[in-house]
Amino acid sequence: MSLPLDGLSAIVTGAGRGLGRAEALELARLGAAVVVNDHGRPGRDGSGAASAGPAEEVAREIRSAGGRALAHTGDVSDFRQARELVESAIDAFGKLDVLVNNAGILRDRMVFSMTEDEWDAVIRVHLKGHFNTTRFAAAHWRERSKAAGGPVYGRIVNTSSEAFLAGSAGQPNYAAAKGGIVGLTTSTALALAKYGVTANVICPRARTRMTEDVFAGLEPPAEGPDPLAPEHVAPLVGYLASPAAARVNGQLLVVHGGMVAVVERPRVQAKFDSKEDTFTYEELDAVLTPHYADRPAGETFAATEVLGLRKD
Repeated sequence: MSLPLDGLSAIVTGAGRGLGRAEALELARLGAAVVVNDHGRPGRDGSGAASAGPAEEVAREIRSAGGRALAHTGDVSDFRQARELVESAIDAFGKLDVLVNNAGILRDRMVFSMTEDEWDAVIRVHLKGHFNTTRFAAAHWRERSKAAGGPVYGRIVNTSSEAFLAGSAGQPNYAAAKGGIVGLTTSTALALAKYGVTANVICPRARTRMTEDVFAGLEPPAEGPDPLAPEHVAPLVGYLASPAAARVNGQLLVVHGGMVAVVERPRVQAKFDSKEDTFTYEELDAVLTPHYADRPAGETFAATEVLGLRKD
């Protein structure tokens, strides 16, 4: 019996550790050949001897288990290096079928204290990094579709965050980048559907090196599985990358601790029409002020209730 991703090739960015590593291992377990991307160079071990970088270590782990994998240490926030990443998968495996965008950084600070560099760095790695790889993968699928005269196989799984949904007060750069990734995903889903490509976005909650400060007060349980383990997230990525998810497109899913929640798109809550061609200040005051008069204090467009989601 063949595995669901047999014959497919995938890229996972930020895959040297944490979520990306778990996702790369899961795609390989399901049969995919994987390009493991993680920015950086090989380092030194405790004795000072040269050691493989995180990307190569994960690629070796996949190969040791009988899979196919190679490491790529380019920076996805760099347009040229993102193109080289996509080309590396095509050169090694003949084509690209799955793109998992996971790479990211944190530079947390309140909006009134944030520096320009802290803002730019997070937007560059998260949002521009997602765009860069998507741009070249999309071009590859479009060219293949034209050559084939019909749809081809393509899957994009992007990574947003509950920080975008809930409006994390201390992460304006991160929340903005993750919101932008949702917009990029829905736009890409509509643009590439005719080529046979789907694009979806997940909001994972997991204990990783990047989020160690976020979950500093939540220690892993003494017994039983850790609900914040990255391994809870990886199976959903594997599913979204598979043929079984062909009808799942342009969707946002929250995943952690044995739970997956499908988030509904925004809907219009109220609508007001002007009596004449254009609203006046007085008319807006007459309709909007009463509308918000009984609204609970602190309630905004942010969906803070997602932070309370747990496995039943």
